[in-house]
Amino acid sequence: MIHKFSLYGTNIVVDVNSGAVHIFDDVAYDVLDYYENNTPEEIVGLLSGKYKREEIVEAIKDIDSLKAEGLLYSQDVYEETIALWDKKPVIKALCLHISHDCNLRCKYCFASTGDFGGQRMMMTAEVGKKAIDFIIKESGNRRNLEIDFFGGEPLMNFETVREIVDYARAKEKEFNKNFRFTLTTNALLLDEDIKNYLNENMQNVVLSIDGRKEVNDKMRFRVDGTGCYDDILPKIKDMAESRGQDNYYVRGTFTRENLDFSKDVLHLADEGFKQISVEPVVAGKDSGYDLREEDLPVLFEEYEKLALELVKRKKEGRGFNFFHFMIDLSQGPCIAKRLRGCGSGHEYVAITPEGDIYPCHQFVGNAEFKMGNVVEGKLNTEIQEHFKGSNVYTKEECSKCWAKFYCSGGCAANSYQFHNDINIPYKVGCELEKKRLECALWIKSQGI
Repeated sequence: MIHKFSLYGTNIVVDVNSGAVHIFDDVAYDVLDYYENNTPEEIVGLLSGKYKREEIVEAIKDIDSLKAEGLLYSQDVYEETIALWDKKPVIKALCLHISHDCNLRCKYCFASTGDFGGQRMMMTAEVGKKAIDFIIKESGNRRNLEIDFFGGEPLMNFETVREIVDYARAKEKEFNKNFRFTLTTNALLLDEDIKNYLNENMQNVVLSIDGRKEVNDKMRFRVDGTGCYDDILPKIKDMAESRGQDNYYVRGTFTRENLDFSKDVLHLADEGFKQISVEPVVAGKDSGYDLREEDLPVLFEEYEKLALELVKRKKEGRGFNFFHFMIDLSQGPCIAKRLRGCGSGHEYVAITPEGDIYPCHQFVGNAEFKMGNVVEGKLNTEIQEHFKGSNVYTKEECSKCWAKFYCSGGCAANSYQFHNDINIPYKVGCELEKKRLECALWIKSQGI
């Protein structure tokens, strides 16, 4: 399987199974349209009105050579080997819901403005410690473990964060583990003491802001309805600078209210941020700000404009990183990760304030997916196996898609939200992912 596309005058060809990426001239690019189903002489005849015979013949020879080297039209060897990873699941990451409450009331919040459809409450240190015990037990021989402090707003329960970190650190040597911590915050409660603690203890910090003031404050506002932009921007700037513009992300969400989201990304870049992620909302059709298939042409154009501007700024020495355009063609994810994705439900789970276990933060509150409880020491391995068994080959649409080894089948929670089945991908999300990948590959072609 191959995928070919042209962007800003650059012809790019992806060999899906080998992962090879090529830049083709116009002749060879056009030859590919006929290469598999026609003889060389037939191809010459089909393209003779556009190119010289010798150009077409040379292009065919070049394609033949790439095919012989296994760099074009290569065979899929991964489906046969997926059974090699059919081992007992090992949990290596937790999303700890430190707070099921929030000091904002964001319109698009999948967590029902912080309470996940239930009671507003905080995780106790005791439950958090049980969660650490749980991951130590369920991680087997895995040494490196990840803990993401999440909410709601985790800074509303910051003393518990401290206690859990201290407990985990105390357990590291005893069990030969190494914990890596991340915290996601809306930044309203950030102060100097918290900033210093995060810089000392969190390997990564995610700072929520949607971009331009009018866009941010329309969606992200306090309980009393007032916007948060003016309060959080200086705090987020200070945090980013204190971390040397690394090991953090400013993370926003775009909706149907701001389809021109590239302006929000560039606004954040203009404010000095170097690590930026602005992601598409996943919202129900009744919300009014959900993204729809008819929006795709506009969104595609936005990604293309953003890619062009990113390359321009990088070459001018004022570049920034955009999360969805970051791609490693030389040392990307391992094969298992390419086939199964983020690991939700079997390598990664979410823990609620009560200690309940769910496949990820977006499944929290759905009783069908409750996997157990860390306080009770119970884990539903049937659900765990169900998620482990999901991969790009169990999803019919994914198995035929050129992007399958990059997105790894997409988000299980989004699939379930739209289709009640983790093995049926969310179409709008798929189309956006493919466009982002094309833009990322084009950026690489420009030496960035």
